[in-house]
Amino acid sequence: MSVDKTAIRNASTVIVIRDRMREPSILMGQRGAKAAFMPNKFVFPGGAVDAGDAHIPLATPLTPQCAARIGEDVDASLAHAIPVAAIRELWEETGLILGTKGEWQGDVPPDWESFAATGHVPHAEPLQFVFRALTPPGRPRRFDARFFLLDVDEVASDPDDFAAACDELSHLQWVPLTRARSFDMPFITEVVLAEVEARARDLNAPSSVPYFKNNDEESLFLRLKGNARPYHGQDD
Repeated sequence: MSVDKTAIRNASTVIVIRDRMREPSILMGQRGAKAAFMPNKFVFPGGAVDAGDAHIPLATPLTPQCAARIGEDVDASLAHAIPVAAIRELWEETGLILGTKGEWQGDVPPDWESFAATGHVPHAEPLQFVFRALTPPGRPRRFDARFFLLDVDEVASDPDDFAAACDELSHLQWVPLTRARSFDMPFITEVVLAEVEARARDLNAPSSVPYFKNNDEESLFLRLKGNARPYHGQDD
């Protein structure tokens, strides 16, 4: 069955951070020149939630606080699939493993065979839900994206080994936070980056999560478990 590319798709993005207490850096890669969505831009690893993600077992779920924010306006199946997609996209695009040692029960879906072959089961507890953004109307693709912050110390593989990554992102590299804004990145990535800069040395999950909601009527900057206010800035 073909995918309606004009429909809003749920998506998950992972911001991996290292040396956060000294000189924080984040993992970024560059999208291809022929990509339909954000070509040539430097972005965080991530992508659309697949239907099968709802059926993938997790060794550990999100923390209750993060799970409550994720599940605020979605059903339980999607609330489970969103962090699963984050772990899958991180593995596919960077080759980094967020998982615990363990055996899979039953058949392993094709999209997860290479991950399972490492001897790990996906592990969501370290993911901190820190931002949500809806792509503005008029773009070739629209995503309702959830952004997760992940400390590199939680990664079960060598954080400098990207050998298992697919070719969706090139120039994978650790970018110092102090230099990140010199890269060509989408506007929304810059907005998320500001949130990361503010939280870089804070190990606690945020008490509320910013939600940059662009719809046909207006752009709003909401806070999940908070209040809304209109946003009148650039929406590209």
